[in-house]
Amino acid sequence: MIYERLKSEIVSHLSYFIGSGNAAFVVDPTRDIQQYLELAEKHGVNIKYVFETHRNEDYVIGSIELAKQTGAEIYHGDWPAWKYGNVAMDGDQFRVGSLKVTALATPGHTPGCRSYVVTDLATGDHPVLVCTGDTLFIGDAGRTDFGGPDNKVKWSTWLYESIHDKILPLGDDVIICPAHGSGSVCGAKIANREDSTLGLEKKMNPWLQLSREEFIKQKSTEHHNYAPYFKKMEVYNLEGPPEYGLGPTIQAMSPGAFERKLKEGAVVIDTRPPPSFASGFIKDSYNVSMSRLGMAGWVLPYDKPILLVLGNHLELKETVTGLARIGYDNIEGYLNPSMVSWYLTARPVERLGILTTPELKERLDTEDWTVLDVRSIEEYESGHIEGSINLYAGLLSKNLDKIPRDKPIAVICKSGTRSGFGASILLHHGLENIYNVMGGMTSWKNAGYPVAK
Repeated sequence: MIYERLKSEIVSHLSYFIGSGNAAFVVDPTRDIQQYLELAEKHGVNIKYVFETHRNEDYVIGSIELAKQTGAEIYHGDWPAWKYGNVAMDGDQFRVGSLKVTALATPGHTPGCRSYVVTDLATGDHPVLVCTGDTLFIGDAGRTDFGGPDNKVKWSTWLYESIHDKILPLGDDVIICPAHGSGSVCGAKIANREDSTLGLEKKMNPWLQLSREEFIKQKSTEHHNYAPYFKKMEVYNLEGPPEYGLGPTIQAMSPGAFERKLKEGAVVIDTRPPPSFASGFIKDSYNVSMSRLGMAGWVLPYDKPILLVLGNHLELKETVTGLARIGYDNIEGYLNPSMVSWYLTARPVERLGILTTPELKERLDTEDWTVLDVRSIEEYESGHIEGSINLYAGLLSKNLDKIPRDKPIAVICKSGTRSGFGASILLHHGLENIYNVMGGMTSWKNAGYPVAK
């Protein structure tokens, strides 16, 4: 049996390449399909099927292009009204070499969710693994809010029944293969590991410790953010996205050419680490570090040119591919070779203040400051600085009126990365006297400073 798990860091997306004999199938492929073609060549197999677990909201799926290149058949659920592929009905079976793949209808995250159970008949008739999509994660369960407030209870009920009536009965030793890992917006507290079994989840997953009533109540009142780029993903994944091929060729731009594009309305993403960004950046740039590249979907437009400032030009392919996975094909160039060229040509830069947590503590003890915590509500409620304001980083642009402007603002998150993004949003909108707190709440807690809940 061939088993390969592929991870897309931008939205912590997990896809799977599974095969036997001279055949294989792919579950939830990324838009850039070259990696699956290379795996097929590596293992000497033909990709026979592409299985989608659901209509994805947070990344572009590559099923159509992969099927076009390989002749594979696409299967997905019965919701929404897909413009391509085939419906895998509950209980449908597919043969791939010695593998039997059984489709299970597991609604809840969306009405059309499917899980795919894999049995290796060469070794027995007991399931080996199950691809659960966004129904069941490691340490978490899928969000149920995409149907709007009126459907939360119904979808949460479906989710409970799908997990307990369809997935868990497969057996404690069955390996779980979810569509996302830690950091995904599709779950609130996905565990920071990517290997588990249904038996381990029954023992360790907090959602599986709840009664039916508790599960439905908590899941239907759970809070999640909805990024604006999700709307574009929903359209692409219903109708099919533009073909990606080998990806675009991105122009290396001199400071002069870069500056001309800025004057024409281009938007700048600066992927350098927050301290480097703070030391000098191009006016109105958004600071989206490589480790949080998916945050770009909160601010980037689809109808304007995007320019990149990189910490290292070797990160160009990773950045472009990552942004393409959430639908951004409008990247026109990058500053060559780096921000240094901007400095060398004596062009203007902006600066962002930075603070360590001891410095912040001293200022809070002696001066009047606003502390803006840009973590999620769940993170904030787990422990925050007394008197701080909680506004999620991605929602800052729509909540500027809630931020006092008559005193310095210290922006804080877990470590300093999301707060760097948040601080750049505030600067982009004309706020002043902004500081990013290095080390964030992790440093604050490690220093033993007081935490409110």
